[in-house]
Amino acid sequence: MRMRSPIPKKHARIEIIPLIDIMFFLLASFMMVSLSQTHMKGIRVNLPSANTPPQPPNEKKDYVSIRVTEGGLVYFDNAPVLDSDVLPKLYQLHEANKDIKVSLSAETLAMHGDVITLLDKIRLAGIQKIGYQIKSASPTGSTGTVPPPGPAAPPPPPPKP
Repeated sequence: MRMRSPIPKKHARIEIIPLIDIMFFLLASFMMVSLSQTHMKGIRVNLPSANTPPQPPNEKKDYVSIRVTEGGLVYFDNAPVLDSDVLPKLYQLHEANKDIKVSLSAETLAMHGDVITLLDKIRLAGIQKIGYQIKSASPTGSTGTVPPPGPAAPPPPPPKP
């Protein structure tokens, strides 16, 4: 025969609320410690102040944007320049400012040879600081739709001299 104990039997219980509190405390402490050990590194940038006066027009120009179009036309700061006047204009810009910066860009359908010829002229003029404006080619057309697949068009024939 079984006899019951007069002392009531207590079952073990795990309280979840204090466990959650402890876990949040540990999480917060690990986050704070890891953030204090991270050293943020950055580049110092000298930003212009809001009250700087505009530059007078007689100052030396330190930047020029050169663009090559589909037909081999060259534009200096959106002003068209004849092919025979490109090299003298580059020499003139270099003489006015030895540290002039050039930003070279080309339209999508511009010939690669035209861009390289212009780059050679820039280097021939003695300009050393050259930047390239590059845009990634997108698969969508100007209408925002994907062009239909089809045979590729043959390249245009080279111009006859």
